[in-house]
Amino acid sequence: MSGTSNYVKKEEINHLNDEEMSKKDTSQEEVKDSANLLPNNTTGEENKTSDPTAVNETQSSAKEEEETEDYYYRPEDFNLTEKDLQSLNEFDELRIEVDPKQTALRIDKFLVDRIPNLSRNRIQSGLKDGHFLVNGLPVKPNYKVAAGDVVMVFMPKPRAQEIEPQNIPLDIVYEDEDLLIVNKKPGMVVHPGFNNTSGTLVNALSYHFKDLPTSFNGSDKPGLVHRIDKDTSGLLVIAKTEHSLTHLSKQFYDHTIERTYNLLVWGTFPDEEKEGTIRSMIGRSAQDRRVYTVLPDDATYGKHAITHYKVLKDMRYVSLVECKLETGRTHQIRVHMRHLGHPLFSDAMYGGDKILKGVSTGKYKTFVENNFKICPRQALHAKSLGFEHPVTGKWMQFNSEIPQDMQRLIRRWEDFLRYG
Repeated sequence: MSGTSNYVKKEEINHLNDEEMSKKDTSQEEVKDSANLLPNNTTGEENKTSDPTAVNETQSSAKEEEETEDYYYRPEDFNLTEKDLQSLNEFDELRIEVDPKQTALRIDKFLVDRIPNLSRNRIQSGLKDGHFLVNGLPVKPNYKVAAGDVVMVFMPKPRAQEIEPQNIPLDIVYEDEDLLIVNKKPGMVVHPGFNNTSGTLVNALSYHFKDLPTSFNGSDKPGLVHRIDKDTSGLLVIAKTEHSLTHLSKQFYDHTIERTYNLLVWGTFPDEEKEGTIRSMIGRSAQDRRVYTVLPDDATYGKHAITHYKVLKDMRYVSLVECKLETGRTHQIRVHMRHLGHPLFSDAMYGGDKILKGVSTGKYKTFVENNFKICPRQALHAKSLGFEHPVTGKWMQFNSEIPQDMQRLIRRWEDFLRYG
């Protein structure tokens, strides 16, 4: 990720600004694109941009915020030390120093991939309201950042959503005084968000466990260290104490957690490609901001992602694959598999809900359509999880069975391959 992000306390803002201003002459005449600067007495209403990219974004912003909110609390999205993780709740402002290699780019586009939980629409509104300063001065949404700029963010934190405890059964694989391992069923959202205010894992956790830690995530995500998508099944570790939350978050940040996934993908792999590693930058698609895509190596936005994969079973039309993650980016496995030309079976968002191998007629078509009904979600399961216990230091390793819908799916493909 281009740029370095560090949280600073309110009382430190003036000192930081003084230090930066001593290095840079911040007179309005010498700031790039000075025509884009907002006078201090100008209201946001008087300076609404006519930029066509902002048209209709209000309608999609809620969905965007739901998507980005998924990784709001993930430590790998920030350059945080363990001390930062322990006291993140004290910080209200964000300071971003633009990377020396950064090319000129609209500030709203620059920030949308660098600030979790903020849509471009909300960033544009914040720019008009003066919540963002570049080199100490407010700017319009069409201001272009350049190397060396210092962006200060003063966006108010979103109000924490009150969590309704709900008596939802949980599949608890392991529990001690410091943490628990939950096997999440497919279809369950991890935490409340847009259009998902109940029935989530967090609603269940709030009922079954009291006083889960919230220092890093906020009161609306108690105990959460990481997440998996709504329609992905499998293992999650939940912290029960502040110490565990900090320690486990740091392990995710350092990429020392071991995570293995099983998935069913379209197509088969050549012998020389049955095992490999995908390294790429991942970011939002310019064509559809709901999905992510592999970016060019020289992209000025996005996040580095590494996935190791191995084919477990070749079934002529589909393949059972194991993936191990070094990083945990949003939709990482789904994006990387599609990039290889093997979308996950039944993954509607990434094109896997169509017949991609074999004929689209006759008995085969009926067979595949019935398989889509059996597993109406991406065929992806978080199978194993390994980490160092935050108190004992002992290595903990957990494994889970592939859920019934995927097991049935695999059996049907095996039978089809055997009997036709």
